[in-house]
Amino acid sequence: QVQLVESGGGLVQAGGSLRLACTASGSISSTYRIAWYLQAPGKQRELVASITGADNTNYVGSVKGRFTISRDNSKKTVYLQMISLKPEDTAVYYCAAGLFDYADWGQGIQVTVSS
Repeated sequence: QVQLVESGGGLVQAGGSLRLACTASGSISSTYRIAWYLQAPGKQRELVASITGADNTNYVGSVKGRFTISRDNSKKTVYLQMISLKPEDTAVYYCAAGLFDYADWGQGIQVTVSS
């Protein structure tokens, strides 16, 4: 069983930055794939970025060049550094983990970008 807790969200002005953290506990290893998803109001949850156990990263859509995913295995933590934030980045952000699929999810954290 893996538990994931997100932190670092909040309110920021457009153009600002935030760093989200996803800290894991339980039976998780450095080989796990970790991903960040977002869910905007009234929309479906969508993938933002992912990182493999080998530190291969993938970014989706408009976050390319603005968001950076990284991991610190010694702290069992994955980060999502977000810069040049836009109002359309406003959403609940979730981290997810798994070996082959994303079986474990955090509770989500709100990010609000004001214009």
